[in-house]
Amino acid sequence: MRNTVRQELVARQLDEQIAARYPVGQRLRILDVGMGQGTQALRLARAGHTVTGLEADAEMLRTAREALATEPAGIRERVRLIEGDGRETGVHFLPGSFDVVLCHGVLMYVEEPDAMLAGLARMLAPGGLLSLVVRNADALALRPGLAGDWSGALAAFESDRYTSGLGLPVRADRLETLTATMAGIAAPLQAWYGVRVLSDNVSKDQGLPPAEDLERLLAAEDRAGRTDPYRRVAALLHLCGVRG
Repeated sequence: MRNTVRQELVARQLDEQIAARYPVGQRLRILDVGMGQGTQALRLARAGHTVTGLEADAEMLRTAREALATEPAGIRERVRLIEGDGRETGVHFLPGSFDVVLCHGVLMYVEEPDAMLAGLARMLAPGGLLSLVVRNADALALRPGLAGDWSGALAAFESDRYTSGLGLPVRADRLETLTATMAGIAAPLQAWYGVRVLSDNVSKDQGLPPAEDLERLLAAEDRAGRTDPYRRVAALLHLCGVRG
């Protein structure tokens, strides 16, 4: 359920930002850095856009290719999948090659993200959209606290580090820090959302509720993710910047 909420909310928010900046029906050039299994890449290709997926993990790339193989030929021809590191976009692409660059769920694995973010911004054409999804460092105490892990909650207040669901040590980002970074790379923040405000503490194995309940859940999450003070304590932040 957590992954469904994340993917659906990010999709709605991304579509909102694209619609605000581009004419209806315009086919965009989109780069998805660290695309994972390709959920957003395939969705955007189905919407008519040309999508390039960059993924360093060979197993994830294999899964994405298998998913792409089941799509109609018209969608397959709009998608290009490349094995590569998001910190080396300049090796694969020319500056200004894309209208939209996605980097979702990647920065937590990058120890020093500023150089990578600068490289992503260079990939954008003027007026292009940069979409980042990061773990919210200002909300790290919530998950252990709501689970009754008081020691973990107290430690989280003082740190931007946590252990991922895969058991990996990773890092989180703060809204204020990323806002300053995005201004510095000439892709200043234009809008931001919270993702998984109300449902983050469910078990990672929790299945989906009935369709009607899921729609109410998504409606509540959507409202919370764009409303203060709720969005500030979301598990994830979705930040959207525009290349100057």
